[in-house]
Amino acid sequence: MTSLRKLTLEITLPVSLSALAGGIVAALAGAWAVPVLAQQQAAPPVFSWDHTVGWIGMGEFRPVPGKVPPVTNDPKYPYVPNNQGPGRQPTYRIADLTNPNLKPWVKEVMKKDNDEVIAGKIAFTPSSSCVPAGVPAFMSLGGANNPVWFLQTPKEVRIVRAANSQVRRVYLNVPHSANPKPSWYGESVGHYEGDTLVIDTIGLSNKTFVDAYRTPHTEKLHVVERWRMVDDRKFMEVVFTVTDPDTYYEPWTGMKRYRRAEQTFREEICAEGNRMLFDYGIPMASAPDF
Repeated sequence: MTSLRKLTLEITLPVSLSALAGGIVAALAGAWAVPVLAQQQAAPPVFSWDHTVGWIGMGEFRPVPGKVPPVTNDPKYPYVPNNQGPGRQPTYRIADLTNPNLKPWVKEVMKKDNDEVIAGKIAFTPSSSCVPAGVPAFMSLGGANNPVWFLQTPKEVRIVRAANSQVRRVYLNVPHSANPKPSWYGESVGHYEGDTLVIDTIGLSNKTFVDAYRTPHTEKLHVVERWRMVDDRKFMEVVFTVTDPDTYYEPWTGMKRYRRAEQTFREEICAEGNRMLFDYGIPMASAPDF
């Protein structure tokens, strides 16, 4: 908790004291005031004032008008979440494989998975299996008790999920490495554009899935996200574009909406005491994954 608070309190404005002083001097000079002020940047958006403000994901990936849509549920097998109350039997997500954007090898893999789940096997999810979700699948995780928090410093943004203690690290105003080694969350670099945080991620391991429908991908996966607050800071929206020429015929775009939650961060350990969770064993590493 202390480290989270420390990171949050390190938020600073991108305008240095020297730049501010220069602006004052230029204003006094008169003719130079407008050019100097035009060069100054506005303060970046603050997504979480402290560790008590989180964001709870709402629903599925939504399509964006005019863009290729994400994978959705097969209408023959309606998805029922486990929080729908008594009288409705929860189900697992079954991907609609009529989606024309999926390449043949992807449909083959997903059909095998669909058939197993329809036959009674428990569907794999990162949350229930205690493994990192990857990008953009990180955004498919949700639930009323599982917010994400943003910790912002001048050089880095961390997106933290209490459940499973998953953390994304976004390095600001730097280029990508020449050949980043694939890993669970890849290499994310970002920058601010006005009120929007833009995140560009590559180097994602193909051990992860793209979404809640267990869509596989290759190491060519490339994700660009645009995060911003809306509706008087009561909600957050992220619009993201997914490119993987070996998985999809065209890049597709989705949107996820979050609601503001006044909720104190607390760490939730996934694997404690659970060695055979559902159909999947809890990973127990003796060496780093990557």
